[in-house]
Amino acid sequence: MKAMVLAAGKGERMLPLTATTPKPLLEAGGKALIIHQLEKLAAAGFTDVVINHAWLGEQVESALGNGSDLGLSIRWSRESEPLETAGGIIQALPLLLEKADGQPFVCVNSDIWTNFDFGRLQDACTDDCLAYLVLVDNPAHHPEGDFVLDGGCVRQAGPGESRHTYSGIAVYHPDLFAGVPAGKQSVVPLLKQAMAAGRVRGEYFDGQWFDIGTPQRLQELDDLLSA
Repeated sequence: MKAMVLAAGKGERMLPLTATTPKPLLEAGGKALIIHQLEKLAAAGFTDVVINHAWLGEQVESALGNGSDLGLSIRWSRESEPLETAGGIIQALPLLLEKADGQPFVCVNSDIWTNFDFGRLQDACTDDCLAYLVLVDNPAHHPEGDFVLDGGCVRQAGPGESRHTYSGIAVYHPDLFAGVPAGKQSVVPLLKQAMAAGRVRGEYFDGQWFDIGTPQRLQELDDLLSA
């Protein structure tokens, strides 16, 4: 099973830190954010990883190379401008599908930190599943949440229903993107369409999880990891 790490965002909310350093290379606990993700993927048994990049992406490539130092084989999907989640995945699909027999792949945001075991995702998206999402408690900066987890299925919320937050950890089946034209676009409309068809599943994770969206949250993670 292959994995993709999304690393193409410009990180505008992280300015001025990201003016000269790409967000995936910002450090917490003495280590770049993306390194934390890659080490966890390697420890879970993943070997083939695709990483997309745009803003200052040459720095990311220079820092990670082909991934051999981490026990990985890294392939690069270079974007002239950030294509958002679905756009980035669609451009990277040829790399993700190469020698993969159309199998699902793990997709992880580079700007989160978690102690989630990625090995649990190896057989997560089966049968007619198009996406498998890991959901977490709503953080203070996103109290309304995103989706409802209902008996293992993930769906949009009805009136008055409480929601969980999408963690930035997922398994996607290539069929989720079938027939979708290339270009800058979010994955959310595709997920909502799949949810309406009952083809999105997921799980709730109650372990450690940080969304590193601001310098303050980066500092909080650094304090935790350095303690």
